[in-house]
Amino acid sequence: MKTRKIPMRKCVVSNEMKPKKEMIRIVRSKEGEVSIDPTGKLAGRGAYLSIEPEVVQLSWDNKTLDRILNTSLTDDFYQELLDYVTHQKARRELFSNDK
Repeated sequence: MKTRKIPMRKCVVSNEMKPKKEMIRIVRSKEGEVSIDPTGKLAGRGAYLSIEPEVVQLSWDNKTLDRILNTSLTDDFYQELLDYVTHQKARRELFSNDK
């Protein structure tokens, strides 16, 4: 059986290359709205972050996403992103042990 190629993406904070499934995409639409893209398919300028709360916190402290997406993000958005990443990481750890 032929092995499938795993798409890799670079985290904008840590500059690490990781499989796309281990990343979260943040997208800025043409209208300037920034949102979390769990599917990875929304139209617009995207940036990838590792699903690690420490990486999101570092991004928040350094305003990395503001620079990358060329916009100004609110603390509410960063808090929502941190909550989302924490939840996703907990789910991965919970369900990966069942295998």
